[in-house]
Amino acid sequence: MGELSPIARLLSWPLRPASSPDRPAYPERVRGDGDGWVVSDTGVAYWGRYGAAGLLLRAPRPDGTPAVLLQHRAPWSHQGGTWGLPGGARDSHESAEQTAVREAHEEAGLPAERLLVRATVITATASGTDWTYTTVVADAGELLHTVPNRESAELRWVGENEVADLPLHPGFATSWQRLRTAPATVPLRHGDERRRHLPRTVEIEDGVFVWCMPGDADQAPSQLSCRISSLLQAPN
Repeated sequence: MGELSPIARLLSWPLRPASSPDRPAYPERVRGDGDGWVVSDTGVAYWGRYGAAGLLLRAPRPDGTPAVLLQHRAPWSHQGGTWGLPGGARDSHESAEQTAVREAHEEAGLPAERLLVRATVITATASGTDWTYTTVVADAGELLHTVPNRESAELRWVGENEVADLPLHPGFATSWQRLRTAPATVPLRHGDERRRHLPRTVEIEDGVFVWCMPGDADQAPSQLSCRISSLLQAPN
């Protein structure tokens, strides 16, 4: 068999578990050292001395379509009453992925070993500073049970096409259109090993995401899935 195309490689790569929030050996003196505000040159305050990150987690509903885990922010919190992503300030020795996974564990009780990170996207900056907000895009194999902490009035799995109907956190509302997936059914034979890894999020270009679901080999594909299928190397 010839070399796999980029999309074929994405579908056949081993699943990469997220980094466990318990693994980094941070000295006690730096735990929480990211808590604090950064002020841009326009006077706007942003949470996180070293930036911030949040987890955009998708999982398949019973019909295979994607749901997104959203946090209804507690009334006392910044932008309380809005819906957004579990997330928070980065500590000085954390990557964006580590921050997002840690915050999702703290705020939603999500186990790191059940999360499969797909991509990271910088979705906000603060002018005149190094501050960034990074959205960590990840999948779970099923709709995971959640345990809210005091920062969450509610945690809810929301159908991807219903997210925009909620009163979203302004920052999340600004970035949601670029983060949402387009649906794509990928025609694959029933014996194709790649079926085992679907449905899932695939980044087909930098910052461009689709939700890939397996279809029958003789199924009429959509325009988008035609584009993806044309890149796939047919398996032996």
